[in-house]
Amino acid sequence: MILLDTTVLVYAVGADHRLRTPARRLITSIGVGRVAATTTPEVIQEFTHVRARREGRGEAAALSREFVTLLTPLTTVTPTDLTAGLEVFERAPSLGCFDAVLVAVARRLAAPLVSADRRFEPVLGDDVLALDGARLAELL
Repeated sequence: MILLDTTVLVYAVGADHRLRTPARRLITSIGVGRVAATTTPEVIQEFTHVRARREGRGEAAALSREFVTLLTPLTTVTPTDLTAGLEVFERAPSLGCFDAVLVAVARRLAAPLVSADRRFEPVLGDDVLALDGARLAELL
């Protein structure tokens, strides 16, 4: 099982970019059952917000529904995750609170976090899979 960050969803449906291909390859692998993955409702919400600014609310909501279906069951952030995430937030100035809580969720699940955001690496080390990295490519 892997945990997806918002960046994976954004690049998978975004404009031409060097990260679009690996993001789409990952989403396809999840869709055909080769890779087990989940995310949080908060990640879906963040994706919806970002996508709506570029493409409008209707398209953003439709894509978000597809991601909910693909990644169900979604992982709920627990009060323990929030507390642990706040501790990460205090110690890791490179991460915002949202990302710090996502780190706590990944740790609870003992799941690697897949992201294009390199700010996770100093905190998660080998427990983060770069979207364009060799370790994720091997998994696919």
